[in-house]
Amino acid sequence: MPKVPARIRKAVFPVAGLGTRFLPATKAMPKEMLTVVDRPVIQHVVDEARAAGIEHFVFVTGRNKGVIEDHFDRQFELERTLAERGKSKELASLQQDLPSAGQTSFTRQQSAQGLGHAVWCARDIVGNEPFALLLPDMLHFSSQPCLSKMMKAYEEVGGNLIAVSPVPEDQTQNYGIVGVDDLEKDVSEITTMVEKPKPADAPSNLHITGRYILQPEIFELLEKQKPGAGNEIQLTDAMLGLLERRDQKFHAVRFEGELYDCGSKLGFLMANVAYGLTRDDLGEPFRAELGRMLSRGA
Repeated sequence: MPKVPARIRKAVFPVAGLGTRFLPATKAMPKEMLTVVDRPVIQHVVDEARAAGIEHFVFVTGRNKGVIEDHFDRQFELERTLAERGKSKELASLQQDLPSAGQTSFTRQQSAQGLGHAVWCARDIVGNEPFALLLPDMLHFSSQPCLSKMMKAYEEVGGNLIAVSPVPEDQTQNYGIVGVDDLEKDVSEITTMVEKPKPADAPSNLHITGRYILQPEIFELLEKQKPGAGNEIQLTDAMLGLLERRDQKFHAVRFEGELYDCGSKLGFLMANVAYGLTRDDLGEPFRAELGRMLSRGA
């Protein structure tokens, strides 16, 4: 009888980045708190993790990120004011989004040494168990949440999983790319990983989209990992090292939906449009206003 993989209870969110591409907006506000419609980017990503059954949310933060911690805490004065004014719908929404006591942890990445270093900073909180990793910049827009699909695949294949999506073959140099044993499968075994390969050197056109399920052995490699591209500790390098050990498998899970890179201005704007159009309270009037704007050539 096949061994049942250990349950995924915890998710790590690296939120220590400076957000320089959004200055001056991010001078005093973390980029993760910029809103897509009326919810911060980080809230959308936490919503995805919660929908997948995650119970403990681990945030790797940096300086000036205290507002993220405040966002996932109760604000008694606001709650009292909403109750006194009869704004029960708004109050219920706040309470629904609030993690339960003890479900959030915050740890500091005290120096900007890359994504791999940020993940390593969560090692003591994660402990010796598999975990999910979600990059908050990347919003996965789909009827089936990306991490939920990955969790179902994990129950079948175990090990390590990476969400992937195809990109034009002439753009592979902009992404981390994986090679797989079968390009036709929805869940396929990964044979190699390459960080930003030239099109001629790319093993496929499947790029890593910022969602992972990883085994705790990754921390051992990250602790000893030498700086790679950009003189930073690269997560891809550590994952490749784990893959080459051959005692654990990696599988690619195809994400079927739209990706919005909210670390870029264009991606952020497009995310607001996409999420706004699907809202029951905003979709139709928003669509009409966009049509009028486009008809004027604005």
